Amino acid sequence: MKKISFLIIALLLLSCNQQTKTTHSETSETSNQEDVFPDGTTISDWFKDDSKINPSDLGTFYSITDYGCVIDSTKLQTEAIQHTIDEAYRNGGGVVVIPKGVFLSGALFFKPNTHLHVEEGAVLKGSDNIDDYPFIPSRIEGQSIEYFAALINAKAVDGFTITGTGIIDGNGLNYWKAFWKRREENPKCTNLEVSRPRLVFIWKCNNVQLQDVKLRNSGFWSSHYYQCNNVKILDLRITSPHQPIKAPSTDAIDIDVCNNVLVKGCYMAVNDDAIALKGGKGPWADKDASNGENTNIIIEDCEFGFCHAALTNGSEAIHNKNIVMRNCKVTDAKRLLWLKMRPDTAQHYEYITVENITGQAHSFIYIKPWTQFFDLKGREDVPLSFSDHITMRNINLDCDIFYDMKITEYDKLSNFNFENIKVTAKNGEYDKSIIENVTFNNVEVNGELIK
Repeated sequence: MKKISFLIIALLLLSCNQQTKTTHSETSETSNQEDVFPDGTTISDWFKDDSKINPSDLGTFYSITDYGCVIDSTKLQTEAIQHTIDEAYRNGGGVVVIPKGVFLSGALFFKPNTHLHVEEGAVLKGSDNIDDYPFIPSRIEGQSIEYFAALINAKAVDGFTITGTGIIDGNGLNYWKAFWKRREENPKCTNLEVSRPRLVFIWKCNNVQLQDVKLRNSGFWSSHYYQCNNVKILDLRITSPHQPIKAPSTDAIDIDVCNNVLVKGCYMAVNDDAIALKGGKGPWADKDASNGENTNIIIEDCEFGFCHAALTNGSEAIHNKNIVMRNCKVTDAKRLLWLKMRPDTAQHYEYITVENITGQAHSFIYIKPWTQFFDLKGREDVPLSFSDHITMRNINLDCDIFYDMKITEYDKLSNFNFENIKVTAKNGEYDKSIIENVTFNNVEVNGELIK
């Protein structure tokens, strides 16, 4: 009897030990999945550090009210605020502080070793007169051209930060009205035909961090990052209305030829794309040195309100690689993932993973040619566009359309993986032939598994 008891105990211990090994193995596999980009390269520890910057560690504070600004929401104070920035720069750098109150300004230009801090209760409000934004060399819609400066501009300002829990307000209503009036006059008018400023434009800056501030009511794109490396965007709230008047082209975050970007803990609700990956457009875009790829982008722990898409690739993009969106909630998006295939531009979207998502969207995945404003400019052959190694997994979504795709002979889709997905859809149809080498693993649409 004792021998039998010892045998039972030994078997139980062996079983427990085996379960422990299995659990450790599963944990290791999960950990490995989280620690690598979609192409298998290691995610660096830089992405795992979401600690906030203490503005007190950045140098002397320069309050704009100490350099000529007064609390008067109707008075244009661009000159005094810029004077504050210039004084901080002349003294070796520091933090320009917007104190409690509403301060009206045109374009501001930050310089090396200067930073912006917007205190709780403070509003830095953009002028609604386009004359207060100079026309200068810039980057817009995949083109390096002259355009209007943004409200906040930082070029070649490494280590630039925007901190504080206050508001940067684009005061965009009159710009929006002008845009829609122009659209009534000419339904085919382009975005650039109506003069509008962006809210934040950061160009050729490394080691950038924006945290906690609220960006709202931009006249054009809300924030634009071009040719930057190592950008962290933490706990921002970025909003513009889609009713009663629509705020056109107010993308929350435009990432344009950037490497290493972390977007974490943000709330975005805008009348265009929430996060758009850009990098150039046109029949010879890949030959233009001002264009380039976006690599190593992680978007996590975010919430998306109304937007045209939570994550958009293009349309002004030539190469996006190692893009991860995970652990997010989508409450009112037109599309969860949008791959804009532009007929006049050679594009390559690869190694993109969207995982651990809940919520609601009109389209689960949307892939169609983007023909608005395209121009082959005399090129006789049509450039090919490729999307491959796209993974969508661990998603529970209510949507109108599951498989919202229509491609041409110039769009090549391959190696898509859909895994652990539960979707309710008014239109749950799908066509496996659209994608070469597509896999469905535990994908349930309207209660039925795709086989």
